[in-house]
Amino acid sequence: MENGIVCFLGIGSNMGNPASNCKDAVIRMSGIEGVSVLGVSSLYRTQPVGFEDQNWFANGVIEIRTSLKPRALMDVIQRVEEEMGRIRVQKWGPRIIDIDIIMYGQAIIEEGGLVIPHPEFHKRRFVLVPLNEIAPCAIHPLFGISVKGLLDRLQDENKVERLNGDWCRPFV
Repeated sequence: MENGIVCFLGIGSNMGNPASNCKDAVIRMSGIEGVSVLGVSSLYRTQPVGFEDQNWFANGVIEIRTSLKPRALMDVIQRVEEEMGRIRVQKWGPRIIDIDIIMYGQAIIEEGGLVIPHPEFHKRRFVLVPLNEIAPCAIHPLFGISVKGLLDRLQDENKVERLNGDWCRPFV
């Protein structure tokens, strides 16, 4: 797919086999018409944020090119989450899979439950570390600062540890 918008998606899980869940989510996303996976970060073991009394997460970031409009992309992401068994019970609580749109090109969108860029990603080490791995020069649409610049300025001290393995090998 040559046309389309380059987007970054955050992926996370802390239930069952988190690394396998993340890989499954990437495989499912890569099979969606109008979505092409361009790159995948390493997977990281990350400390929970918000609700801390739960298992640590596996988190990563994927770069895609999509011909889908933002709302349609959100709809397919939510369908993938539901197919994988995601049940929304508690904000920041345990989850089988979580897929978030971090950036959709340089779009700035705030409409009916859809906020892009993700309103918290610039504050979260578990997003910035894997995003910096694959796109350090990507620019935050609201702040005009690169991902590397955001990471360099980050105050979040939560632990983010790279996991060994080649979970992303089929995609890059």
